[in-house]
Amino acid sequence: MDGGGELSRRLWIKFFGKLRQNDILSRACIIILNQNYREMSRSEKVILNIKNMVCPRCIMVVRDTLSEMGFMIEEISLGKAVVRADDSVSMEQVDEKLKEYGFELIRGRHQQLVEQIKTLLIRYVKDLEHSEETPKLSDYLSANLHQNYSSLSSAFSEREETTIEKYLIFLKIERVKELLSYGEMTLSEIAYQLNYSSVAYLSNQFKQTTGMSVTDYKKASDSFRKSLDDVDETE
Repeated sequence: MDGGGELSRRLWIKFFGKLRQNDILSRACIIILNQNYREMSRSEKVILNIKNMVCPRCIMVVRDTLSEMGFMIEEISLGKAVVRADDSVSMEQVDEKLKEYGFELIRGRHQQLVEQIKTLLIRYVKDLEHSEETPKLSDYLSANLHQNYSSLSSAFSEREETTIEKYLIFLKIERVKELLSYGEMTLSEIAYQLNYSSVAYLSNQFKQTTGMSVTDYKKASDSFRKSLDDVDETE
C-alpha cells in the first residue's frame, strides 16, 4: 500500500482507539483494517495495457470488469489500467474476460506502441472538430509518445502493413460516413470541420477509400459506417 493508504489506516485506528477499550465494535474495526492492510500490502501492482479502449465508455466497461474480477484499480485511462491483485487471477483469465467485451491484453512492447498510435489517431480526428488550430500529425504523435516520427512510422507500418497516414485517412472517412448518416451537415461543412482543403479533395479521397462516390454512399444503407468508438483496424 502507498503512503497515503498507510496514513489513512493509522488515522482510523487512532479514531477507534479513542473509544472505550471494551468497545467490541471498535476492536473489530481495528482488526478488519489491519487485515485489509496486510492483504493489500501482499498484492502486486500490475500495469495492464489494453487494446481497443478508445472512449470514456470503454473505460467504464473495463473498470467494471476488472472490479468484478477482484482487482483494486489505482488508475485507469485509455489503453491502460494500473491495478493491484494477488496470484488468484491469471492474466489469461483477464484476457478472456476482456475479450467478451471486445478488448484484449496487449503483451509485446511493439504491439503496445502500435495501439497507442491508433488511440492517438482517433483522438486526433476528434480534435479536428473542436480545435481551430491542429498540430501537424507528426508533431502530435512525437510529442505524445516521446519518440521521433520516423521510428513511430516504421513500427506502425511493419506491424499493420499500412502507413500511419493511410490509417488516418481511413479514420477520417469513417467519421465522414458517420456525420453523413446524421443528415445534419452538408458535405462542405463536414470538409471544413475535418480540416479538408476543399470539398473536391474530400470527395476524391472518399471515393478512393470506399470505392463509391459520396452521392452513391448516401443512397446506400448506412451499414457501411462505423463509429470511431468501434474502429479497430483497417479492412
